[in-house]
Formats: sequence, C-alpha cells, structure tokens
Amino acid sequence: MLNTNSEVLRTEIMDVLRAFNCENEDFLHYFSSACGKFFNSIEYQGKFYDFEEDFKAEDEITFKRLAKRSCKLAFYKVLAPIKGELPWGALTGIRPTKIAYAEKFANRDFKELFKSLCVIDPNISLIERILNTQKSVYSVGGTDLYVSIPFCPTKCDYCSFITAPVQKTRIYIEDYVKSVVRELYSVRPILANLKSIYIGGGTPFALENNQLAPIYAAINDICDVKCEYTVEAGRPDVFTEDKLKFAKENGVTRICVNPQSFNDKTLEAIGRKHTAKQTLEAYALTRKYGFDINIDLIAGLADETPQDFECSLKTAISLGAENITVHTLSLKSGAKLKEEVERLNVLGISEMINLSRSLLTQAGYEPYYLYRQKYQAGGLENVGWCKTGKACLYNVDTMEEISSNVAVGANAISKRYFGKEDRIERYAAPKDIPTYIAKTDKIIEERIKLFK
Repeated sequence: MLNTNSEVLRTEIMDVLRAFNCENEDFLHYFSSACGKFFNSIEYQGKFYDFEEDFKAEDEITFKRLAKRSCKLAFYKVLAPIKGELPWGALTGIRPTKIAYAEKFANRDFKELFKSLCVIDPNISLIERILNTQKSVYSVGGTDLYVSIPFCPTKCDYCSFITAPVQKTRIYIEDYVKSVVRELYSVRPILANLKSIYIGGGTPFALENNQLAPIYAAINDICDVKCEYTVEAGRPDVFTEDKLKFAKENGVTRICVNPQSFNDKTLEAIGRKHTAKQTLEAYALTRKYGFDINIDLIAGLADETPQDFECSLKTAISLGAENITVHTLSLKSGAKLKEEVERLNVLGISEMINLSRSLLTQAGYEPYYLYRQKYQAGGLENVGWCKTGKACLYNVDTMEEISSNVAVGANAISKRYFGKEDRIERYAAPKDIPTYIAKTDKIIEERIKLFK
C-alpha cells in the first residue's frame, strides 16, 4: 500500500510500483519542493531513502511534469537495486518518442534525459533510430481517417477489443454498416489535408464484399483516395481473392496480414482457427495484387520459446513484407488472458525482443514507431519495422499524436490536434455495437462540436 502526502502524484508512482510488481507492498512517501529543489523521502522495508533534485519550471504545467518525473525516479532508485533494473528505467509513459521529440524541439538532447531516467543504452539507441527513420514521414498537422469494423471470426485469448465472433453479431452487420456510412458522410467537411485512411478492427475481411461495398463507396465519395489507404484485413482464414481484388479496385494500397505466430500449436492455444499454411497462402494472394503488406507478430504467446519465436520472425522476414510489427504480449482489460493470470512472467521474453532487433536490422528493416503498454511482459515494448521508404504514415501519426484523427464506428476515438498548443482533445464512440447503432445521431453531433 502506498501512503503519500501527494495524491496528485499517486498514479505516476503506482505505475513504477506496478512495473516492479510491488504495488501491494507498503511504502511511506513524502514529497515537497522549495527553492528550486524537489525532495522525496521514502520508507520501504524498514529503511529510509532521501532524494534531492534541482529543477527549473517557468509554469505550472512544467512544474507538474517535472514533479512526476522526480517522484518516479526516486522510487525507481529505491527499487532497482532490490528488484532488478528495468529496460525503460523510470520512464513509464506509453510513447517514449514523444518525450524525445519534446526534448529535441526544446533544443535539448533527449539521450541525456533518458540516461538520467536510467533507460538502458540499447533502448536509447532504438529511439534515436526511430526518429531518424521518421524524418521522411513526420509531418505535423493534417487529418487521418479511421473506420472501425469490430467483427472477427473468433476472439483470441489476448484480445481486449470489443470484437465478438461474427456468427454471434451477424444480426448487427447491416445496421452497423448503415451507421458507419452515415458517419462517413457527416465527416466530409472536416477531412482537411487528408494524409491517410485506415480501416481497422476487428477483422474487416470478416465481412463480405457486399457488406464492405457501401463503406468503400462512401470513402471514395468523400475522400481523395490517392493517399495511403490501409485495410487491416487481419486473420488469414477470412482472405479471399475476391476481397483483395475488390479492395484494390477501391483504392486500397496497404493490407495487414496478421498471423501473430507461424507456429500451429501456438495458434490453436490462443484461439485462432487457422494454420501457418493459410497465412502463407493469404500472403501470396495479397502480394499478387501489388499491395504493401504489414505483418504482425506477438512475442510471448502461449508457451513459445525464443526458438519458436525466432522461427516465426525468420518466416516473416523471408516473405519480404514491407512492415513487420513485433508486439510484446500484454495483459489488457477485457482479454480472456487477463482473466486467467494476474502477472505475465514469460521466460525468454527479452531474448525474443533482442532477436527481433538483431534479425530485422540484419535483413535491412529499420524501426519506425514504438509504443508501450502498462502490463507488458518484461516491461518491454511494441515496435514497427519497415523497409526503406515503406513506413506506414497512419501508424506514425497515431503514435506521435501530430495530426487529427477522424474516427468512425463503435469504440472509435476521434482526436482533434491543436497544433499551436500541441494538445489533443478526444471524443470516444460507445464500445457496444447495439448502443453505437442507437446513438449514431448523437455521435455525429458530438464530433461536429469537437471539430468545428
């Protein structure tokens, strides 16, 4: 239990305690500031620790940010010698690259900040590589369009999205598509400087062409689809040549083929109803139509060993996909996996991630975006890797939060980016599909308020 005199800082401190798996242990914390110094006093396991740190803050926002950082670092310095160091040190945010950019724009060296927060050198180098890869696509402003298709053949054990097996939700598809189309026409006036389009899920290819057709048609009617246009087609068991051909005819330029693993035993264990062979067949079909291809893999699934993961990684590389994203398994609310376990203790997870960095680099891929989640195995991260010139613009914009995102569909979160103030305001649609359908008019009205 954490007993602190600063409730404002409790959430930040708890993030560090959770990272060390000791949020249920007893801590006494006192925080104060005076004369340009932060003071942190911590009692833990009968010992007392005192930390003093200089700071400069010209406004309240900066003061709060630095105070949070000071408290997290103090707790990290107490716990790391006892529990072991963490790869990202006292850095608990989900977007380390945003911190790096903030330092860069303030004419400071982000590497010095990351070192002071005890981030390990390979991760500092990784962030530097990502910023370098993003140079050709990092562009502040503009708009991205996201369309949510929350239907899947089955729900995987690790999945936290609102998806349900399409057999159980089929009765909603017709009305859902109508609501999405209405939303799409409503956002036509706010799609200024459209940078990318992304149809995600779920598994969009869980729908048939006649069900997807009104959505494709609406997008073509309201947008210039000459921009990057991605469909997260998803699981290989729903791919058909007709669906790929239809996507190509409607202007789609990029397809996501998401096997997560090329190990049949693993696929069965996580609730997937397809084989590695079906993934290879889906990939070959997709390549036939000239799409750029994204492949997703997850390190730490089921009881996979580093050798199992290495086989999947080498298979993805051998296929030559333009993008390969390596996720670290995480516990998410709403996922079956989180209901079954409280902690993720994946043997060999660091070796898996290190393998991905080494093998992908050797194969000519560069890291181009990164994000973290609170309950990831090993305190690690998710990294998108791309071939030269093949970074997915939508992923960069979304992760760096440098553009507005107009999002339609259930559980879609629209974000308006205010460039001068460098801030984001959000509007989230209901997660539940029937509720979303019933509230479409309200959603349209609220989004207009956000963007007007």
